[in-house]
Amino acid sequence: MNWGEKKVLVTGAGGFIGSHLAERLVSKGAAVRAWVHYNSRGEPGLLKFLPADTLKGIEVFAGDLLNPHTALKALEGCQMVFHLGALISIPYSYVHPDEVVHTNLLGTLNILMAARKTGIEKVIHTSTSEVYGTARYAPINEEHPLQAQSPYAASKIGADKLAESFYRSFELPVVIVRPFNTYGPRQSARAVIPTIITQALVNKKVFLGNLQTSRDFTFVSDTVEGFIKAGETDGIIGMTFNLGSGQEIRIADLAGLIIQKIDPTVELVTEPQRLRPPNSEVYRLISDHSLASKVLGWQPVISLSEGIEATIAWIKAHLSLYQVGKYEF
Repeated sequence: MNWGEKKVLVTGAGGFIGSHLAERLVSKGAAVRAWVHYNSRGEPGLLKFLPADTLKGIEVFAGDLLNPHTALKALEGCQMVFHLGALISIPYSYVHPDEVVHTNLLGTLNILMAARKTGIEKVIHTSTSEVYGTARYAPINEEHPLQAQSPYAASKIGADKLAESFYRSFELPVVIVRPFNTYGPRQSARAVIPTIITQALVNKKVFLGNLQTSRDFTFVSDTVEGFIKAGETDGIIGMTFNLGSGQEIRIADLAGLIIQKIDPTVELVTEPQRLRPPNSEVYRLISDHSLASKVLGWQPVISLSEGIEATIAWIKAHLSLYQVGKYEF
């Protein structure tokens, strides 16, 4: 496929993965329309960290996913949409479940409705490994049952099923990609790796929640390459693909690895306010990405150690952006 012949919409382009995806699409030659949430300051989110030459290749589109007329306008003239726009915080979903469900379900519905009206060639819808809940078997493939262990997970299951329903009901060309825990430069301290890094750089104690859970971490450039492959590959309409490394690590061991790279004297402390409700805690996530490997030709290439070092370097250079030690949800 020739990306130079494609105009592509990226929703959630001001966010962590979305900004990296927009940057990669520009490098591939695509004409990129980057949908960011409107604010009165005109800030484009994390897109502001892209090189000036890259930003020149991006049309920034500001609006609200909850407005169906805006969604229709955003998709005009595009051949493909990568839908990443969502409210993503699990702790926030405990406090504001209505807002999270409203945004993630109706926002997705508006994209699907607009895509159907405009005759889009492909909709790549973004899921999350959180839809699986605690692994019933490991590694987790795409056939694993979906378990809503938080309002956020429930909202994403609903959004995934909406996307699936539009494929089955209306033959909308939908592909679902399901990233596991993505990390890397530009990520906020809402996520565990930047939380550990920022605290270890500044303080002698790192405060975390449950240390015994395990996760599958994938560097952002690998995750983005999975999105690109999903956009490029023919014959995959209606399919869902896990994007994970296939390796798991306990949070305690992850923190130990990061602390050793920054300051081995830093102490690790469990802070009760960071703990999820017991029945909501997802204790184990590890991906089986064999379907993505076989069908998309996708494989993660950045090791956890390499990725953490790159993330540390970026956060060191941008530490002023973080409220170090504050529990961000």
